[in-house]
Amino acid sequence: MALRAISLTPEPESDWLIVLLHGWGANAENVAGLIEAINMVSIPFKGLIPDAPFDHPMVPGGKQWYGFPPNYDFRRPHDFERQADLRSSREQIQAWMESLPDQTGIPLEKTIMGGFSQGGAMTLDVGPRLPLAAMLILSGYSHAPITECVTPRPVLVLHGTQDQVVPLSKSLDTQAQLEQQGLPVTYQTFAMGHEVSFDALKVASQFCTALTSL
Repeated sequence: MALRAISLTPEPESDWLIVLLHGWGANAENVAGLIEAINMVSIPFKGLIPDAPFDHPMVPGGKQWYGFPPNYDFRRPHDFERQADLRSSREQIQAWMESLPDQTGIPLEKTIMGGFSQGGAMTLDVGPRLPLAAMLILSGYSHAPITECVTPRPVLVLHGTQDQVVPLSKSLDTQAQLEQQGLPVTYQTFAMGHEVSFDALKVASQFCTALTSL
């Protein structure tokens, strides 16, 4: 089943694409503004923001890529790989991403994949399997060991020092895993909670714009 997605097409039309995955309990509309903000201070990128396939159990209109065990706090181990919803989301995202070049005319090599919170986790899960231009991890985490990327790519990891949802240690673990692969990782923290501040968005914009000049 194809994922439903919001499409943002700038003028003039771009030959670069940003795919952004939303977090747990949110939906595509909640994070569309992040791409719009990036475009305000960079060259314009075409944007696609898919909705997760599963309804959130507590948030009306909210979606999830997979569920969490009761009272999960990111500080105790959990085998997410055993969850059928995670495996289903992984398969659907990968199939959808692989279909995008035919749909948009933009190759994966000029596609930036990113996500906020649980969307960042899904980016770290699916993104390494694809020949992407780059990955953006915004207040995210890895729910399993990060697989070897099929091609080298820069990665931007941004996190809040006051994040009370996803511990800062999770972003440091992400940085370490990616650097162990020899990937160029830009890691930066901000005095923010579980969010993406304007200053963080400016860094994301600069990162994305720099890719287009390589």
